[in-house]
Amino acid sequence: MPADLHPRLLRGFVATAETLHFGRAAERLHVAQQALSRDVRALERLLGDALFTRTTRSVELTGAGLRLLPKARQLLALHDEIVTAAEHRPLLLDVNSNVTGPDLTSDRLLGPARAAWPEGDILARYLGGLAAAAEELLAHRLDASLGRFAGLDARVRGQLAQTPVRLERVSVMMAAAHPLAGRPVLRLAELAGHPVDICAGNPATTEWADLGIRLLREHGLKAAAPYVPPVGVDETARYLTRHGDPMLTTTSGPLLPGVVNVPLVDPVPLSLVSLVHRPGLRHPGLTALRTVAGELGVREGWLRRPAGSWLPAADAVLLEAGTARSRT
Repeated sequence: MPADLHPRLLRGFVATAETLHFGRAAERLHVAQQALSRDVRALERLLGDALFTRTTRSVELTGAGLRLLPKARQLLALHDEIVTAAEHRPLLLDVNSNVTGPDLTSDRLLGPARAAWPEGDILARYLGGLAAAAEELLAHRLDASLGRFAGLDARVRGQLAQTPVRLERVSVMMAAAHPLAGRPVLRLAELAGHPVDICAGNPATTEWADLGIRLLREHGLKAAAPYVPPVGVDETARYLTRHGDPMLTTTSGPLLPGVVNVPLVDPVPLSLVSLVHRPGLRHPGLTALRTVAGELGVREGWLRRPAGSWLPAADAVLLEAGTARSRT
């Protein structure tokens, strides 16, 4: 079976052939001369022929080198054409749902990221939750998503990469007529006797239901029965009125007619939102999202955990690893 030929080896060969000087070729490629020499020798071993004659005074192409040069240029041109085409295709980003809010993480990221990459496009997709998006990521039908990575199945997590973006405060939303709706904040203990809807009936959001299960279990609270999930602003408002249970959400969640969103305290529950994608994905749209998320994180303290807050242990591990990477 023929050995694979890495474009880096051909690039080093072409630069050396065009300059006939290892030092100048290394400068052109922004690599160490020793590394370039090593790559050229590796290419010669792979092809089984010397490509240059070297003396202390000069470097010249051999017959094999002269024959290889036009083919190497052609291969590199095709390689660059393929890479450029891939880099300029739109990035497909799942933002979970098409409802909007003044402080939704996806809304805060999407506009600035599009502005940071004006020559390309980031297209929003609405898959309903990270669990659903993860399957699309693994099938290469989606490029990135936002959500609670720690709540995914271990098998799925092992095939994806993530960057922590924001710690979101957890709250409950309920119909305005609910007896708890008039409170400015709710202590977790005040939810006793009020089953909480954790979206357990929605297979697209199992990562969110996992957070709800952990939060309620650790604080002696009860989950509401699972229901078929609503879709859209009006349907969600109707759903909350019909079933009457407070639904677990975040304070940055969407604004719904006839619905109030009440922050939880004592302790303040948090959910870690990550930017999730396949390992090794290189795309300028993903770079733009990461850059914007990092800038907002620094400016607004998105990854700063308040003292005395509650965060699942698995999320805390991801948060610590992410902040450690950002410090290096």
